Amino acid sequence: MIQTPRASPRLGPADPDSWSTRLWNDICPIFDAITAHPFVVGLTDGSLDPDAFTQYVGQDVHYLRTYARALAAVAAKAPSLADTAMFARHAAEVFDVEMALHRELLPELGLSTAAVDAAVVTPTTQAYNSYLLATVYAGTFADGLAAVLPCYWIYAEVGAELLERGSTDARYQRWIDSYGGDEFAATVMDVVRLADRIGPTLTAGDEAAARAHFVTTSRYEWMFFDAAFRRECWPV
Repeated sequence: MIQTPRASPRLGPADPDSWSTRLWNDICPIFDAITAHPFVVGLTDGSLDPDAFTQYVGQDVHYLRTYARALAAVAAKAPSLADTAMFARHAAEVFDVEMALHRELLPELGLSTAAVDAAVVTPTTQAYNSYLLATVYAGTFADGLAAVLPCYWIYAEVGAELLERGSTDARYQRWIDSYGGDEFAATVMDVVRLADRIGPTLTAGDEAAARAHFVTTSRYEWMFFDAAFRRECWPV
């Protein structure tokens, strides 16, 4: 399927001068590569091998456990109590909402929680998790915010795009509904608006560093889909 590149996201401010617009412009080619990836395309056209989706879900459990810790670290460095509360709430919701989705999907995919716990974390999952934790713990609040934002924003954009197409596979449709709905979009917009408050306050050097983190974790998002599609494992 040929994908048409899209310069602007569905979510985000209309202001072309906003910091979030600058961030999105940095990753346009990456996002286009994600939506054109056979894993993502296969969620709607029925071509995705269920084994690839099974590996994706299993690895996503390991990723989300780390992501929740990353959000908690970002919360601790947030500039206001309201921002701290927002990220702390999002960290808890990883288990309340997204892990609930996995509890529904795992039995349908023939996976048990014990099997997922025992599964070896793949190289891409390990690398992404390590990068996230290193950035949020060693970096500034802006660094951490930029590093965790792609997981919010890219998933909401992918979910919204796939929701328009739908899927004939109930398992894939459940995943699409989770990320393509209005509730998740509202959560993402809260974080995007925060980014637009923070970006203009940064020095040129700090702003460049934060944008680099945003690009790097966006690349990891593509790599995460690709790793599952390839059934990645450790070479030795």
